[in-house]
Amino acid sequence: MAVIIRMTKMTDTMTEGVIANWLKGEGSNVKSGDIIAEVETDKSTMEFENFEDGVMLYVGVKAGDAVPIDAPIAIVGKAGEDIAALKSQFGNQAPTAAPFSTPPAEQPTKTAAPAVDLSSIKAVAERMPLKTDTMTEGVIAKWLVQVGSKVKSGDIVGEVETDKATMELECFSDGVVLYIAVEAGQAVPVNGIYMIVGEAGANYQAILDAEKGTPSATVTAVSVQEAAPVEASKPNATAASTPTGRIVASPLAKRLAKEKGLDINLLKGSGEFGRIIKRDIDNYTPAVAETKTVSAPAALSSGSPYQESFHTERVSQMRKTIARRLSESLFTAPHFYLTMSINMDNAIKARKSINEVVTTKVSFNDMVIKAVAAALKKHPKVNSSWLGDTIRYNEHVHVGVAVAVDEGLLVPVIRFTDTKSLSQIGAEVKEFAKRAKDKKLQPADWEGSTFTVSNLGMFGIEEFTAIINPPDACILAVGGINEVPVVKNGQIVVGNVMKVTLSCDHRVVDGAVGSAFLQTFKSLLEDPIRLLA
Repeated sequence: MAVIIRMTKMTDTMTEGVIANWLKGEGSNVKSGDIIAEVETDKSTMEFENFEDGVMLYVGVKAGDAVPIDAPIAIVGKAGEDIAALKSQFGNQAPTAAPFSTPPAEQPTKTAAPAVDLSSIKAVAERMPLKTDTMTEGVIAKWLVQVGSKVKSGDIVGEVETDKATMELECFSDGVVLYIAVEAGQAVPVNGIYMIVGEAGANYQAILDAEKGTPSATVTAVSVQEAAPVEASKPNATAASTPTGRIVASPLAKRLAKEKGLDINLLKGSGEFGRIIKRDIDNYTPAVAETKTVSAPAALSSGSPYQESFHTERVSQMRKTIARRLSESLFTAPHFYLTMSINMDNAIKARKSINEVVTTKVSFNDMVIKAVAAALKKHPKVNSSWLGDTIRYNEHVHVGVAVAVDEGLLVPVIRFTDTKSLSQIGAEVKEFAKRAKDKKLQPADWEGSTFTVSNLGMFGIEEFTAIINPPDACILAVGGINEVPVVKNGQIVVGNVMKVTLSCDHRVVDGAVGSAFLQTFKSLLEDPIRLLA
């Protein structure tokens, strides 16, 4: 019996998905577990898995179109079934898409090429894996192999820079490297081909043609030049366009160009038929003179010229993701801020006594993390996440600790923080900091936080506000400890005071709840013996 395949919710914040590419077309045999399409979500491009056995009887959404959660996208059933009633549920959606279709009207009209039979090709494509939950592409930091190298399944063939760390790129096939798609320093989208491995002399071009949906060309030799990427467009290049003058560009490229304020008319496409794609947006560099000579103001010189200069650096995957995620957080979660001063005199004495008897030295940051964990157990509403229709109240405590690295910020997670001693917390934080700087953190190290601590006190910062780290409901910004005048027993004396600011998502945490949490946190640090209980 024929069934409708519907758009599923693939991330916790997804409201719709864009069909980036159909991998199965009408008439294709499919099984449960087959990947039938690639879907662009709010976080990355992900594989869409089919859960029915049968034939693709109808594809009701064009590649490039957005589909709301739970809306129909295709029909799977037995060949020859009457699906007229089911098709009526698609309303006025797009006409049937062809197998491996590209967005209609985004390219010149041409006769659809038949699917390429790869069964006789003794080579396989190695594709960029999804190494983090927010990754959309990987940048090849270094190649450890070259065209002609022999490889085995499990070999590390390169290093890939994701949005959070540099990781090893593992090969899953045995054979000879026949093709390398990009040079070191360039990006490959998730699930995109980065390398082809097979028998020497195998017609790997057929695999590339099948990827593009074009007829295969005979290949007689392997050359490293074939691995070179298409050159980035130049500023004065003419944009790809149809005979009517309409610009040919993918929906994603159009959106990225708009976000970056680029005039898409100035770009030249490197995609099929000159189509402008994401790579062209990423690689586009406006024509700007790097240096120029100007006359200095008379008050500053006696006619001697000065030179203005600058340089540009490529934005790392980590920095891109930090910018996107924090922008989403600040502009979607209504932040409010609560600041409190804490007398750290007793904490200073306690830390000195503790460090006289422990092997791993305890820092003030370790004491802050421990106090946060204890306060979260007493105020579970702060240990929560906004999920749209529901609020998740976490019964476990996983405290994320912001760690600065050269390219931005990572937030490794101390799991079950409330169950660990100060020395255990200190040891984990030190280990995470070392691994973060060496770019050796793995996805499991930074996923799953329920609350985040950001401490800039060691940099001399007295007070600041932090942007919430999604999906947490709160983040605590910790300033330095400063000697200031305080009133004690009616007398003005010198006291050691630390200021903290709690950033709260007002959809989840109200002012009274956040204030109660800070009061408990303050009492723990001002009477730190309670942290040892």
